[in-house]
Amino acid sequence: MKIAILGYGNLGKGVEAAIKHNPDAELTAIFTRRDPSAVKPLTAGVNVYNVKDILAHKNEIDVLVLCGGSATDLPEQTPEYAKYFNVIDSFDTHAKIPQHFANVDKAAKDNGHTALISCGWDPGMFSLMRLYGNCILPGGTDYTFWGKGVSQGHSDAIRRIEGVKNGKQYTIPVQSALDAVRAGKNPELTTRQKHTRECFVVAEEGADKARIEKEIKEMPNYFADYDTTVHFISEEELLRDHAGIPHGGFVFRSGKTGWDDEFNNVVEYSLKLDSNPAFTSSVIIAFARAVYRLNKEGNTGCKTVFDIAPAYLSPLSGEEIRAHML
Repeated sequence: MKIAILGYGNLGKGVEAAIKHNPDAELTAIFTRRDPSAVKPLTAGVNVYNVKDILAHKNEIDVLVLCGGSATDLPEQTPEYAKYFNVIDSFDTHAKIPQHFANVDKAAKDNGHTALISCGWDPGMFSLMRLYGNCILPGGTDYTFWGKGVSQGHSDAIRRIEGVKNGKQYTIPVQSALDAVRAGKNPELTTRQKHTRECFVVAEEGADKARIEKEIKEMPNYFADYDTTVHFISEEELLRDHAGIPHGGFVFRSGKTGWDDEFNNVVEYSLKLDSNPAFTSSVIIAFARAVYRLNKEGNTGCKTVFDIAPAYLSPLSGEEIRAHML
């Protein structure tokens, strides 16, 4: 399986590292919008090209992993590249997934390619756990908690505020809410009752810190609905204590079984990640294997993690999976 990477930020580097752990995968090229000479991959001998040259290497690529840009770029990038390649992306704006799916599906089907969108841990692995829980416990309640971890989108939102030089934001589950869900109490929880947000901000010299803190706490869609704490620290402290990108979270399905609903059940799936992009990349490579296999079978169009049978993710044969994992 020959894989190419478009974009070489944190996610692109993570994909390169994930390929190292998958012997059936080979990194064939990296494409960048920057000067290719400025990109220094760790994989010996892999070539780096400007993205404008990507079509010249079409026959060398089984799956193109879209790692560049942001969530606002992928709605344009994925359907465009699905015309020429089998592709996979990690688009994570949940409300816009249906439209993104429709656009990518048409581009991929019209050109005989297979695409998979919104691949990672949420959306992705958490999505699968929510679906399994709903199927197994139809009379139940879903709960999803994120953190403790760095929210890259919320951190970016902080850094866009006038007077902010740098910043990191952590999403933190409320422990009492977690405990109530684990105990099977099926609590009704508001947004504020489920998570808090903690911000570490480096202000520019002379900046109005009171204004910055007010803007953060009142920012709609990001902080206004949460109890938010803002700490002002030095650049040195931020780089020393907050350089990583850890994350994780929990998915629960709580429900009843039995003729008289006499039995309580709680299903829990959790992740604790040292590096959000590194783990996301590992998920992407497993699903890239599925994209490659589906395309070889003639199964084209757009897919999500819901459409992929687990056996397609594994490098093992069906016989090996049945013998050792069933």
